[in-house]
Amino acid sequence: MPGLVSSVEENLTASVPKIFDQVQNSTANHQKNIVALYKLHLDAASFTEPVHDGRSLKLTGERMFEEKFKDILCRAAVVKKGTSQGDRIVKFVGAYTKYINERAAEVKKEEDDDDDETTASRFVEKVLAFLLIGFEAKDKVARYRCVHFLAEMVAHLGEISEKLYTELRTALFERVHDKETFVRVQAVIALSKLCGSEDPSDVEEGEPTALEVLLETLSCDPAADVRRAALLNIPLSSATLDAVLARTRDTDTIMRKLVYSAILVQHCFVSDDSAMGLVHPRVLTIAQRELIIRNGLGDREPAVRQAAALLLSKWVDVARGDVKNEESKAAKDDVLALLGLFDLTESTVAEDALLSVLDRRHDISDHVEFKDAYWANLTPERAFFVRVFMRRKLDASLPVVTALAYHIQAAYNAYQEDLEVAEQERVIRGEPTEEEEEARIDKEFVIGEMLKVAVNLDYADEIGRRKMFQLVRDMISQEALPESLVARCLDVLRILSPNERDLIRVVVEVVHELRDVSDEEEALKEPADDGETNSGETPMPTRMAPKGPKSSEDMSSEERAHMDAIDLRCLSLCIGMLERVNGTFEENSTLEGILGELIIPAVKRKELVLREKGLICLGLCCLIARRMALNSFQLFLGQIQTAPEVLKIRVLQIVFDILMVHENDFLNKEGGASERIVEFFLHVLENEESDKVQALLCIGLAKLVLAGMICDDKVLQSLVAAYLAPDTIDNQEVRQCLAYFFPVYCYSSPVNQQRMQQLFVGLFEKLAPETRNVDETQEMVSPAQIAAMFVDWTDPQKAIEVQDQPTDETIHIDLASDIARALFDDKMIKEDKKVLYQVLGRLYLPDKVDDDKIRTLKLLLHNLNSRRPIRDAAAKNALAKFDAAISKRYAEQLESFNEEDYRQLEYLKDLFEFLDDIIPLDDGEEVDIPRTRARKRRSESIATDTTDSIAPDESVASATSSSHPKGKSKGKQTKRRRVSDSDDSDDVLSYDHVTPAPTRTLPKRAACVNMS
Repeated sequence: MPGLVSSVEENLTASVPKIFDQVQNSTANHQKNIVALYKLHLDAASFTEPVHDGRSLKLTGERMFEEKFKDILCRAAVVKKGTSQGDRIVKFVGAYTKYINERAAEVKKEEDDDDDETTASRFVEKVLAFLLIGFEAKDKVARYRCVHFLAEMVAHLGEISEKLYTELRTALFERVHDKETFVRVQAVIALSKLCGSEDPSDVEEGEPTALEVLLETLSCDPAADVRRAALLNIPLSSATLDAVLARTRDTDTIMRKLVYSAILVQHCFVSDDSAMGLVHPRVLTIAQRELIIRNGLGDREPAVRQAAALLLSKWVDVARGDVKNEESKAAKDDVLALLGLFDLTESTVAEDALLSVLDRRHDISDHVEFKDAYWANLTPERAFFVRVFMRRKLDASLPVVTALAYHIQAAYNAYQEDLEVAEQERVIRGEPTEEEEEARIDKEFVIGEMLKVAVNLDYADEIGRRKMFQLVRDMISQEALPESLVARCLDVLRILSPNERDLIRVVVEVVHELRDVSDEEEALKEPADDGETNSGETPMPTRMAPKGPKSSEDMSSEERAHMDAIDLRCLSLCIGMLERVNGTFEENSTLEGILGELIIPAVKRKELVLREKGLICLGLCCLIARRMALNSFQLFLGQIQTAPEVLKIRVLQIVFDILMVHENDFLNKEGGASERIVEFFLHVLENEESDKVQALLCIGLAKLVLAGMICDDKVLQSLVAAYLAPDTIDNQEVRQCLAYFFPVYCYSSPVNQQRMQQLFVGLFEKLAPETRNVDETQEMVSPAQIAAMFVDWTDPQKAIEVQDQPTDETIHIDLASDIARALFDDKMIKEDKKVLYQVLGRLYLPDKVDDDKIRTLKLLLHNLNSRRPIRDAAAKNALAKFDAAISKRYAEQLESFNEEDYRQLEYLKDLFEFLDDIIPLDDGEEVDIPRTRARKRRSESIATDTTDSIAPDESVASATSSSHPKGKSKGKQTKRRRVSDSDDSDDVLSYDHVTPAPTRTLPKRAACVNMS
C-alpha cells in the first residue's frame, strides 16, 4: 500500500505541473488539458484506504490531488496583475471548475444518485476554503489573485454548503471595500455573479443584501474601474434599473458611454430577440426615456453624444414593436412611433431626439414628403414632426400659405365645436373624463405646431398673407382661445405686421373689442384690416367702447367673474405684445390707453392673479419707458416686502430687468440711489427664508456685479457669505449659481481679482468663527477651504487677458502682505493663524515684482517672526519655507535692503506706524525656540534674518487640501449670510497659550531692528 501511495503521488507530481505549464502559454490547449486533468483527478479519486476496520474509507487520492492543485494556486497567487500567464491560469481554473461540475451532474443524472457528496463538490469546497484564506493576505497581489480565482469559479460552483456560502459572501463584502482598486474590481465581479442565488428572506435583519452592496458600489465607489465593473456585471432588473440610469451623469466619460453602448443598446431585447427587454423604449417610462436622451444628447463629451445618437437610431427601428415588419409602413412611421413615446408638450427632449435622428438617419430625412393627405390627418406626433423637420430643412416643400391658413382654421373650428359639445355634456355628466381632457390638449398642441410652422413661411403671396392675418386676428379676438396659443398667434402677427406700431395697434383694438360690453348693434362696423398702414400715419385706436365697462358694483357675481376672465385674457395679450416690442413707449402712444384703462387698475386689484399679470405688464412698459420706470420703481420695491412668494419672485425679476435696462438712472454713483438699492437687496437677502427668492436675489445681484453695474464691496461680501453659509447648503440653485459666478467674475478681469484680494482678510476673520458655531446637523466648509477658494480665485495665472487691463502678476504678493498684517492680530485664534500661515506656501510668486512690494513683504515677515513668534511646528515651517522662497527668488532686490533707509521714505509712513504700534511679547510670554539657534544673533540684513532663524520642515501638511466640508464644531448657529463692516471682534474665540516644557523666555525686542 505505501508503494501505491507513492506511485499516485509521483504521477500527480509529474503530470499536474506539466498541464499548468502548458495552459499558461496559450488558451488554445485549455480544453485538451481540462480533459487530461479531469482524468488524473478521477484516477487519483479512485485510490482510497479503508479505516476503522473497513467501516470507512479514507480519500487519500483526492487529498493528494487537492494538495497538488492548491500548490499550483499558491504559485500563481504571486503573479502580478496584467501578466498574461497568470490570467490564463485563472481562466483555466474557472473552466476546469465548470467542467467537473457539469460531468458530476451528468453522472448523477445517469445513476440516479441522490448523494450530495461527489468528487467535484468536495474538490470545489476545498479550493474555495483555501482561497478564502488568501482573502486576508497582507500582500495585495495575493489578495487580487485569490479574488480573481474566485470570480472565475463562482458562476460554476454547483452545490456548496450553507456554511461555506455564508463565509464566501462575508469575505466578498469585505473585499468590496479593499483599499486596492483592482481587488475591489474582482470582488464586485464575483459578488455580482453570486447575488443571483441569494434569497433576500435568508438575510438577517439589518444586514445588507449582495444587491444593495453592489448598488452602493455602483454609485459611491471613488474608482471609475470599480463602478465600471459593477455596471457591466450587476444583474439588470427593475430594482437596479434606476441606479444604472443614474450613471448617465457619472463623472467618468467611459462610464457614461458604457451605459448607452453596453447596457441600453445590448439589452433592448432579451437574448433571443424574441421579446422586449427591460430597457426597450416601450417598456421604459416617459421619465426614464427623457432622462436617457436628455443626459446623453446633452453630454459635454462627443463620444457620449454619439453613443446616445446610436441608441436613438436603434430605438427608431424598434419603436413600433411587433408591427415593424409590415411592408406598408414607411421609415417615417417609425419616427412617428418613437415620438409617441415622449411627452411632446412639456419638454424639449423629443425635439432634440428628433433632430439627432434626422442628422444621423439620412434614409429618413432625405425621403420625407408632406402631401395634402398628411396635413388633413394631423396628430400631435405628425404636427411635431413636420414643424421640427422644416426647422432643420428650410428648403423642404413648405406648404402654401393659403392652404396652411385653411388647415389652421379647420383645426380651430373643430376645436371650438368640441369645446361647445364638452360644455353641454359637462352640464349633464359633470367634469370631463381624462381621455376627453387629453384629446383637448392634443388639439391645442396641433394648432400651436401649425402656428409655429406659419412663422417660417414665405409671405410674398399677398392673398395668403391677408388670409393668414385675418385668421390670426380673429383667433386672438376669441375669448375661447387657449392661453397656450396666444403667444403663438402673436408670433405670426409680428411676422405679418409691417412694423411694431401696427402690431400694437392690432392688439390694442382686440383688447378694446374684448372689453367692450355694449350691444353689438351699437358697435362700430369696420372693414377688415389687412395689417398695413401708411408710413406717415399715426396708428390710433379705431374701435372704442363708447359706454365703457360697468362698475363692479353694478355687476352680478357671474358678470364680475366673466369680466375678470376677459381682463386676464387682455393682460395676457398685452404681455405677449410688450415682450415683442423694442421701441420706446413714447414712440407708441397707442399704449397709453390700455395703460390707464387696463394695466393700472389690474395692479390695484386684490386678486393675486390679476395683480401679478398687471405688475408684469407694468414692468414691461417700464423697460421701454424711462420716466415710467423712475416713477414706478418704488412701487415694485414695496411689493417685494409685502407680497407672497409667487408674486415676490415676479417682482424681483421685473426689478432686476429694470436695473439692467436703465442702469444710468438707478445705479449711477451720484445721488446715493445706488447705495440705497444695494442696502435694500442685502436686507432682503439676509432676512429672506424662501429658497427660490434667495436664489433669485443671488442670481440678480451676481449678474449686476458681473456686468460692472454694482461695484459695492458689501454685495461681494454678502454673496460669499451666502455661498458658504450652512443654511444654504440645501439650496442648490444658490450654490450652483455662485459656484459658477465667482470663478467667472475673478478670472474675467484683473480688477475683479484685486477686489477679491482686498476682501479676503476681512471675510476670513468674519467667516472662520462661524465655521465653529454651526449646529451638529449642519455642515460648513472649513477655514482652510475658505482660504483655498480665495487663493484660487485670485490666481493671476488663471486670469484672461483683457484689453487695457494687464494682468496683475503681483496680486499674490499683495495678498501675502495682507495675510502678514492679519497675523499680527492677537485676537485671531491659533487654528485660524495656522491656516493663514499654510496659505502662504500656495501663493504664486511671479518672476518680476516691484521693489517696494517685495521689500514691504520681507519687512512684514521679519517683524512677524521677531514680534509674534509661533510655536506650532507646521505653521513655523510654512512661514520659513515661504520666507526662504522669497529670499531666494528675489535675492538681488533684497540684497542691499536696509530698514533704516527704507524708513526714511515718506509714502511708507503708515507701514512703519503700523509696525511700531505692535507691542512685542512680554518677558513672561513663553515661546518654543530651538536650542541650537538660541544664541544666534540677528544679521544686519533683513533679507537673510528670518530664513536663517527658522529651519523649514520638509513635511508640512497643507490645511487646504481637504475637499469635503467639515462643519463638526458644536455650538449655536449664527444665521448671518450678510457680512457687514461692523466690528464683531468681541465674539471671536480667544486662545489661551499653553506653556510647554522645557521652554525659555524670549527677551523684549525693540520696536525697530538695529542695523548697526
